[in-house]
Amino acid sequence: MEQTTETCRRRGFFRRAGLFALAGTALAGFGAKAYAQSGWRRGEPLSEAHLDRMLKHLYVEIDATEDQKQRLAPILKDAAKDLAPLRETARATRAQAIELLTQDKIDPAAIESLRAEKMRLADEASRRFTRALSDAAEVLTPEQRKTLAQRFQRHRHHFG
Repeated sequence: MEQTTETCRRRGFFRRAGLFALAGTALAGFGAKAYAQSGWRRGEPLSEAHLDRMLKHLYVEIDATEDQKQRLAPILKDAAKDLAPLRETARATRAQAIELLTQDKIDPAAIESLRAEKMRLADEASRRFTRALSDAAEVLTPEQRKTLAQRFQRHRHHFG
């Protein structure tokens, strides 16, 4: 049976989407695992020491080489540094939302403006996170990504 170009293209898309989903799952699980083991809690800024501990856990999980450690650390540390101000801005918009919704007179235009700002922040954070995921996935071998995915699958109930 002859495969059409469309079938091949669709298969390629699903393979790429699957790999991207796998990398996303791996890094999201890494974050959740590190969160659980590092003592870092919501609302607290992520310190350099906490981030270093999370990276050490990741390195052990994937049996990272020295080269991989040197390449992963800046990717993940830069992403955390870039995402921290977005997190604080998002927190400020939550306070603004509460203020807007508790006023005597509701201002729909102000609420819409705040919603648009939240969406812009979410999009910016998503782009940065996606870039970090892609960069980190390129550093890992397929076997390491599979190892992380299997580990997270076994412990998925811990991650909600």
